[in-house]
Amino acid sequence: MEQYLPFFWLAVIIVAAVAEAATSQLVSIWFVLGGISALIANLFGAPLWLQWVLFAGVSMLTLLITRPLVKKLLACKRVDTNADRYIGETGIVTMKINNTLGLGQVNVRGSVWTARSADDSEIPEGCPVRVKSIEGVKLIVERVSAKSKE
Repeated sequence: MEQYLPFFWLAVIIVAAVAEAATSQLVSIWFVLGGISALIANLFGAPLWLQWVLFAGVSMLTLLITRPLVKKLLACKRVDTNADRYIGETGIVTMKINNTLGLGQVNVRGSVWTARSADDSEIPEGCPVRVKSIEGVKLIVERVSAKSKE
């Protein structure tokens, strides 16, 4: 069994490297480094328990040291589009909103947007609405009642 251990560690290194290459999130690079340390220990004649300790220790140590940096570097940067300025604004339905048929347009702040009803209700043309959210290029709106106009 001992004569096959270098091949085992080499397989661990290759599998972890292939898994790393298949993703863009840096999920297994630490096991590559741990496998390399265990392989080196094996080549120098270290006992099996020490090889496992080195594998686990180096993997954990590199994970603890580099993961915060990697998370910071891979964090998605939010790009403001100024579209969120429409949220909470009031507009007028220019084409009847019907979620089932995929119809509806509103005019908000002088811009015409495709719109959908937040509660799946049909909203007639000319009705005032308030923008609840934006999904893609559609405004999600709710009907403005007479009480909430005040």
